[in-house]
Amino acid sequence: MYFCIIIDCGEMNIKITYRRTRRLSMRVVSNGDLHISAPRFTPKRAIDQFIRDNEAWIQGAMQRQLEANRKRLSFYEQLPLETKELARAAADRLDAMIKPMLLKYTELMGVHPQKITYKPTISRWGACNKKTGVISFSTYLLLLPEWCVEHVVVHELAHLVEPNHGPKFHALMDRYYPRWKEARKATRALIHNS
Repeated sequence: MYFCIIIDCGEMNIKITYRRTRRLSMRVVSNGDLHISAPRFTPKRAIDQFIRDNEAWIQGAMQRQLEANRKRLSFYEQLPLETKELARAAADRLDAMIKPMLLKYTELMGVHPQKITYKPTISRWGACNKKTGVISFSTYLLLLPEWCVEHVVVHELAHLVEPNHGPKFHALMDRYYPRWKEARKATRALIHNS
């Protein structure tokens, strides 16, 4: 059992979550907000003091997050999708790349998606709705090497069998795409080193 308080501090929000924990901890999340975990019943003055004591760390973490966000944005800017024509052409190129992968892995895995869509999403490379059988791929997959795209295809197809990222899911990935950890690491490196 836990509850949260969100405080608007102008340039960032502070989210305080009270939970069963022994000590105060904090992290700066991707949008620059500060998230604090506090033991239940911690007085507000103790949390305020914790924030003051860690101001230098917070500023440094915010700077690192801003730099990571800048690199991430510059990575995605490599694929121009400003017009409908550019977006359609990119989706067509991605479809031509992914179709052979889908043919191969749907046969191997014994799964059959109902529909495949392409969207210019930057929050995730793909999404699978197990109930409807719809799989959506980010058009920005075009920025990745083909073997990393293949990892995403197998990942989303595996969700048609196992919706969670637990041991059963990882066993499917190990079976059908043994290089999945390497591909995930390479993909993250591309974004963070742009």
